[in-house]
Amino acid sequence: MYLSRIELDIYNRKKMRDLKDLNSIHGFVESCFPEEIREGKRTRKLWRIDNLNNKKYLIILSEGRPDCQKIEKYAVKGSYETKDYDQFLDKLEEGMKARFRIKMNTVKAKLSKDNSKRGRIVPVADEELSKFFLDRTEKNGFSVGIDEFGIFEKELLPYKTVGKKQYNLVSASFEGNLRITDLEKFKESLTKGIGKKKAYGFGLLTIIPYEK
Repeated sequence: MYLSRIELDIYNRKKMRDLKDLNSIHGFVESCFPEEIREGKRTRKLWRIDNLNNKKYLIILSEGRPDCQKIEKYAVKGSYETKDYDQFLDKLEEGMKARFRIKMNTVKAKLSKDNSKRGRIVPVADEELSKFFLDRTEKNGFSVGIDEFGIFEKELLPYKTVGKKQYNLVSASFEGNLRITDLEKFKESLTKGIGKKKAYGFGLLTIIPYEK
């Protein structure tokens, strides 16, 4: 697997118009793997847009290496970098601590009035976001203390436009410190993502280990 990153050229208005919503970015990410398109196959890809110091970065986790010319289409010149992710995964150990970041589609199924069945999908309330995240840690192979993370970005993101109607997705970004508690589950979370709408920029968990 490969973890790749570019800095998006946000000062080029024409380029940014092409990436006007999550559906458009999804299409761009898929186009960065022309060999898959030619062969008529599609592998799992996770991606995320990070806002850092007034810059935007696109991060992609993929089974194959993206095409250099394709991925640089919307990039600041010279910003493209990629690394072998399998080598990184091989170095992880149970009990290891790491800094993490993840952007999630923060929605839940609302129960019916008599709590007998799941109802429509609704956004998670601000006061429930911490619990929403913590409820998903153990089953994904890691633990996070209540005072070891923060919510640093809440957004309503343009998803796609159908006719004249625009659809949006709610999101929140979480950052902090974690400890790996189940190595196999954790590796699966890193490579397959966590939560909903993973094809549209959510669920990619990235880490920087700092202590064994």
